[in-house]
Amino acid sequence: MSTRNFRELLENRWSEGKFVCVGLDSELGKIPASIRRSEIAETIVQFNRSIVEATSDLVCAYKPNIAFYETHGEEGWKALRQTISHIHDTAPDVPVILDAKRGDIGNTNMGYMIGAFGHLEADAITVHPYLGREALKPFLDQKDKGVIVLCRTSNPGAGEFQDMDVSGDVVPGGYMPLYKFVAYKVRSEWNENGNCAVVVGATYPGELREVRELVGDMPILIPGIGAQGGDVEKTVTAGKDSRGRGMIINSSRGIIFASKGADFAEAARRETMNLHEQINQHRLVSPQPAV
Repeated sequence: MSTRNFRELLENRWSEGKFVCVGLDSELGKIPASIRRSEIAETIVQFNRSIVEATSDLVCAYKPNIAFYETHGEEGWKALRQTISHIHDTAPDVPVILDAKRGDIGNTNMGYMIGAFGHLEADAITVHPYLGREALKPFLDQKDKGVIVLCRTSNPGAGEFQDMDVSGDVVPGGYMPLYKFVAYKVRSEWNENGNCAVVVGATYPGELREVRELVGDMPILIPGIGAQGGDVEKTVTAGKDSRGRGMIINSSRGIIFASKGADFAEAARRETMNLHEQINQHRLVSPQPAV
């Protein structure tokens, strides 16, 4: 496996004021006709290459969602492997997050881990916490790789389980919503190697603020900006850590499909730059003292 260290790569990008994560949710039907090729894999790879080459100096990470690749079978897997390889070759300082939301019993997770970090050579992966720390050990043991745990997701039905109160002696204060308990467990027990992060959607800035208070300066992957309607100012105010960093702010469709024409790469750069500038504008503003 690669010796690239996810947290070091991320910290280096943050030190340059870069907090945008471009989600490579490269849905085939939305890829402009101007870049289409005869083969599915070639079409997706050429599209992704153009996006990466147009934005790599502005971002802190790329995040391909595995669903948009595996839907095409072997052609999709080929496109995903080649996309990650291209990012490593042309933007070696930018980490790649595999958005796969893995989670199963331990020996099955071992296979998922080898596939993500060995075969695909991703730098980090999203996982869900439902089976507990023991099951996620194959991921957590990879000290150089990022393990990004779902906490408060951005979908409208997220609260069905995530908002349910949990209680008992092991819960700080006696009770708290499940998403906060997940954040607490990840910081207090799962992050021994300093390689953990959590996912909190930008569509829930109040919950994002609560999670930030629980996890300290741990990285937070924040989807939901752009097409899903997350507010940049509220997201940055709630999500930045004590250093004004700590955020991986993802936009997918709002960047990669900003134009349906031959200028799609230029449009992607323009939207990435716009988000980059908005984040830094709000990131450097100190909160007003309470009256």
